[in-house]
Amino acid sequence: MMEYEADFWLLVLAGLLQQLVGLAFLGAVFAQVQALHGWTFTEAVLLYGFASFVFGMSPLFFDGLWRTAWLVNQGDLDYALVRPYPVMLQVSGSYVGLQGAGDVVVATCMIGWALSRADISWSPLTVLVGAVLLVSAVTIRVSVLAASCAISFWLQAPHSGFAFAINQLGTLGRYPLTIFGVALRGVLTVVIPFAFTAYFPVSWLLDPGRYWWAAIVTPLVAAYSLILGVRIYHRGVRRYESAGH
Repeated sequence: MMEYEADFWLLVLAGLLQQLVGLAFLGAVFAQVQALHGWTFTEAVLLYGFASFVFGMSPLFFDGLWRTAWLVNQGDLDYALVRPYPVMLQVSGSYVGLQGAGDVVVATCMIGWALSRADISWSPLTVLVGAVLLVSAVTIRVSVLAASCAISFWLQAPHSGFAFAINQLGTLGRYPLTIFGVALRGVLTVVIPFAFTAYFPVSWLLDPGRYWWAAIVTPLVAAYSLILGVRIYHRGVRRYESAGH
């Protein structure tokens, strides 16, 4: 990736600009309202930054999953099948999405700025649970990506259109869940649990007394998502037909 330096910096810059545009959008919204369904500007920035950080970790370490459709369509998954290493890990680590670096940098700045202004009672337990929730959020995000990309084993199209649609749905997780209708809340909470990648973890951090259950449920959802995502991907690998079929 470093061989073409201009391309490297353009990818990083793309991630930076995407997050800055999102921040500008939040600023425009809160220039007109004092709060958004009970969320202040500082809290909304924390939520957006947390979700963007989780979003950015996915391409940095697991962007190769997006290549699943192409590998299946071209029959190139054969190379991974003959190596003594899990196919899903080989594919996920086969590419680095450097735009994720820009996402993570801006998201970290947003989180730092918001935490310095938010009314949070810090303690060693708060830090520990917050770290667990962050890891759980990344796990959920990657698991959903793996499951949605695995659909390519059945569709056999050269591009991951289904995974892209699910990924776009995940961008809604950057905003307070309460601004959406009941049906969409149900989808983001139960069907595709993007609400657990930012909304519930940040809600716990801001109000642990009210959202105490989020500290327990989020890791459980992460474990369930990981198991389901891996099983779906492995099920797809077993039906892989290679080239010429």
